Amino acid sequence: MTLEIPAGAPGVGVSSADLPGRLVRLRVRFCGECLQPCLQVPSPLCPLCRLPFDPKKVDKATHVEKQLSSYKAPCRGCNKKVTLAKMRIHISSCLKVQEQMANCPKFVPVVPTSQPIPSNIPNRSTFACPYCGARNLDQQELVKHCVESHRSDPNRVVCPICSAMPWGDPSYKSANFLQHLLHRHKFSYDTFVDYSIDEEAAFQAALALSLSEN
Repeated sequence: MTLEIPAGAPGVGVSSADLPGRLVRLRVRFCGECLQPCLQVPSPLCPLCRLPFDPKKVDKATHVEKQLSSYKAPCRGCNKKVTLAKMRIHISSCLKVQEQMANCPKFVPVVPTSQPIPSNIPNRSTFACPYCGARNLDQQELVKHCVESHRSDPNRVVCPICSAMPWGDPSYKSANFLQHLLHRHKFSYDTFVDYSIDEEAAFQAALALSLSEN
């Protein structure tokens, strides 16, 4: 997808080689799936430069589509040459790729350990859709599924991501779940959160890190 940043927007001052000194509009390309969350808010901002853009001026990057439809590459499983535009669909149904995935070595500890494997750890990797019950969705898949399938659903629902967290309230229902997803769950908690410490300890650790950086 291609979006257009107006020439008069703050911070945009790109000179055209053909017309020196004249401001030209910026046209930025993004994956349609990545751009979709930005189009769900009243005043969308470019994911790259954070400048406003008109969602009516977002169009398909047809030349990129043509390139993806003309270039071919071998499948990593069966070696069949497939256009890049259809590679993802092919891989998802390729028996050779599925065999390779099934035969991947399972994880084993580098050093034998006597520590018992905990069995009561909650699942914080995949979630069920609170609207229709679709299961085994990771965080990005849940956001995409809800945007595509439940955009206009007015029901108040419990956020499955928040409720799986140590601080989550499994009885709290979000008044606008889709907006909550797009604003609160743009990143995975696993990247930033230490689940082994409580909220106060996490706060103190963040405060200490902030002081050390200053």
